[in-house]
Amino acid sequence: MFKKINVLLFVIITFLSSMTLEAVEVKDLYQASVAINSQNSSDRGPALQKALAAVMIKVGGEKSVLDNEIIKKSLSNFRLYLNQYQYQQKSLQIADKQGNTKQLFLFASFNAEKINQLFQKANLPLWGSLRPQVLLWLVDEQGLTRSIISNSSASNLSFMVNEFSAQRGLPIMMPLMDLTDANQIKLSDVWGRFQQPIKEASNRYRPEAIAVMRISNASLVKLDFTDKEVTELSDCGLLCTQPQTKEQTYVLDWSLLDWGVIKGQQKLSQPYKGVDPQALLQQGLSDITELIYQRYALSTTGQNDFVIEVKNIDSLVNYVDVFDFLNNLSSVKSVTLLSAKGSAWRFNLQLLGSTEALLASLKLNNKLIQYIDPLTQINKPTQEEGSEQSVPIFYWGK
Repeated sequence: MFKKINVLLFVIITFLSSMTLEAVEVKDLYQASVAINSQNSSDRGPALQKALAAVMIKVGGEKSVLDNEIIKKSLSNFRLYLNQYQYQQKSLQIADKQGNTKQLFLFASFNAEKINQLFQKANLPLWGSLRPQVLLWLVDEQGLTRSIISNSSASNLSFMVNEFSAQRGLPIMMPLMDLTDANQIKLSDVWGRFQQPIKEASNRYRPEAIAVMRISNASLVKLDFTDKEVTELSDCGLLCTQPQTKEQTYVLDWSLLDWGVIKGQQKLSQPYKGVDPQALLQQGLSDITELIYQRYALSTTGQNDFVIEVKNIDSLVNYVDVFDFLNNLSSVKSVTLLSAKGSAWRFNLQLLGSTEALLASLKLNNKLIQYIDPLTQINKPTQEEGSEQSVPIFYWGK
């Protein structure tokens, strides 16, 4: 009987282990690279201020941190936080509208301790260095031609995605679009945002989140025009094959797969319309980032206790490893050992922020795996007054 229970427990733990999600530790949170026209001092000052603002957004996760008065004041005193800076030339995939094939950037690094103290003083939330890996399926429609963008695509859109990823500290990768991808998914599946084939093709990349983005100067533009706009643009008569505008119009939209309480739900955006596709891409990625950030943000002000039990600590070495792991989590302020009975050890964690933020961050790491009894999901016992609150159980991935 006990052997069967042990086998069942092993199977459950193994199953949960196989469901661990990929995450990336972002090590350059306090560094930023911004475009600059020249190395003149007149350009350098504003660029360094812009770089510090980029770091604030990267660390804070949302653009709204720049509205805080303490943060605003720090931007004008950027030299107090600056460690060093240098210039870099980066090559574009294709020439821009002005014919440039290279862009000059200013790369700056800032003092992490001073910025963290600034956020604490401003009572603003922080985003930890362990961040979810996002897979972006980006389809570019140019007239009658559609293509899925990869890092090797002859398009500045991939350059913009990589720059945004570094600027906001959100690990974003794009599919390789090699033979494996070509055999697993059709372009029409991505354009149609069909979840099953997209998720199956995404499995090889093991992302935490899957985003589908469409940018178009053709079919989406026609769909986005109102009846009045279409009427006004069709005054040229039968010779018109498409709406004629003074400037080329682009429309972008995006969706996040499995983004909701119900598995299979998609989070859909409203269309973004404009004349600059790169600006639309920047805005779409920014909105996706802030949505993802809301799941993993940590408060610098709220402190609460959270008790957990780790079941399989069978040596002092394991205990030290677990204690150090918990103590090094960005969402944990302090760790205290409460009890040790056999291989079951209980810890009290003093948290920065909510337990939800802690559990969400743990899902990005396969070191500590939570055991969830499937029966409790069906028949949840009512919590009687004065009874001991249930303690979540974890297993250490040695």
